Amino acid sequence: MRPPDLFYSTYEHRLLAELDTDKLPQHVAVMADGNRRWARLNAPGQPLAAGYRAGADRLEEFVDWCAEAGIGLVTLWVLSTDNLRRADASELGPLLEVIAELVEELADNGHRRVQLVGALDLLPIEVRQRLQAAERRSSADAPIHINIAISYGGRHELRDAFRSLLADQASKGVSTAELADILEIEDIADHLYTAGQPDPDLVIRTSGEQRMSGFLIWQSVHSEFYFCEALWPDFRKVDFVRALRSYSQRERRFGR
Repeated sequence: MRPPDLFYSTYEHRLLAELDTDKLPQHVAVMADGNRRWARLNAPGQPLAAGYRAGADRLEEFVDWCAEAGIGLVTLWVLSTDNLRRADASELGPLLEVIAELVEELADNGHRRVQLVGALDLLPIEVRQRLQAAERRSSADAPIHINIAISYGGRHELRDAFRSLLADQASKGVSTAELADILEIEDIADHLYTAGQPDPDLVIRTSGEQRMSGFLIWQSVHSEFYFCEALWPDFRKVDFVRALRSYSQRERRFGR
């Protein structure tokens, strides 16, 4: 009997060969859910940080899988504003350390551009400065662009977009009443954290949860969604290829 890893490797290569490369997504976003549950199941008695580290390792692999598939834009949701608010100090510190290490490793690769997207002012200042330093070190002209959604919430993003839009228009002497008459959808999009980027074609969420939880609520209006039962650290390349296959077989209607 062949070992399971050999079986999955063979199956994975077959799925890859069957993919229509002309129908692959160009922007993939992932909700890497299930790290805490994975730690409780696989590392009993150890700190939950064991799950965060396993999840971070899988995120690095995920970025490589996307690069191999020719996907040039990836958004990784690593910490929500809800998580930031609810986590106790003993848990939050190790989680932020794992995230900072992940961002630094991604940024220092030399072939990746890292962009932070989120309400960074909610983070501890030393963490924020460390993340921003890594962002600045990353390669501006890299073949793959990675959005790190940290301290991210969809409502916070819309709040910040409107604040930025109002401030920008006020600096030009445009009154609120005048802005109400001329405001277009594109004006709001230009002030999102992801301004100038194409919206995600495919959003993946793991751990069996089938809700968006406020993730990219503006940008994902026409996205395709793929929900996977695996906890994030158990998410394999074959699961990713299945997501790509599912996406390539769909007829995108963009609201039509």
